[in-house]
Amino acid sequence: MTNHLHKGDLPADLDLGPIVAIDSETMGLDTRRDALCVVQLSAGDGDAHVVQLDRETYDAPNLKALLTDEQVLKIFHFARFDIAAFKHWLGVDTKPLYCTKIASKLCRTYTDRHGLKDLTRELVGVDMSKQQQSSDWGAASLSKAQIEYAASDVLHLHALHEKLEEMLVREGRTDFAKACFDFLPMRADLDLAGWSETDIFAHS
Repeated sequence: MTNHLHKGDLPADLDLGPIVAIDSETMGLDTRRDALCVVQLSAGDGDAHVVQLDRETYDAPNLKALLTDEQVLKIFHFARFDIAAFKHWLGVDTKPLYCTKIASKLCRTYTDRHGLKDLTRELVGVDMSKQQQSSDWGAASLSKAQIEYAASDVLHLHALHEKLEEMLVREGRTDFAKACFDFLPMRADLDLAGWSETDIFAHS
């Protein structure tokens, strides 16, 4: 396994294949306030590519091209947050999408534990460390621990995707999942427009 750190953008000649696992790190959980700092990606080959963005320009044409490539499926865990950050800070609509948190909630109805750490432990047999989750991602230089943490968040998403797809098929819920994934860009737009805490489908 190798973690590759890229400053500003992905290399122009990097081909991550038809399915890419993606995650991001920000300065906090308020998308419009807290800057997008890092985007990490993996092709499912055991390697991770960590992009430390230039927060003055957000000039990352290769990354933006990948996020908007209709031929590349992007796997996230809680895609709603990441794609809202990409829309706000990078100015792109990310698709097509697959969200392992949504898939888990649709097929793992025997539990209320749908976090990445819980999913990875049960379905892949790996116990992830979340120690660096709340560290300073806006630092000029990322520590080795931060890079390893960022990488770990994408290294198991391909395996989770395969396991969850099997479970969705078994439970007859693949259509539900696809419809939810297709709606995610609009859900992110609603978050950015001020409806992040409002369930617009609720009666009240």
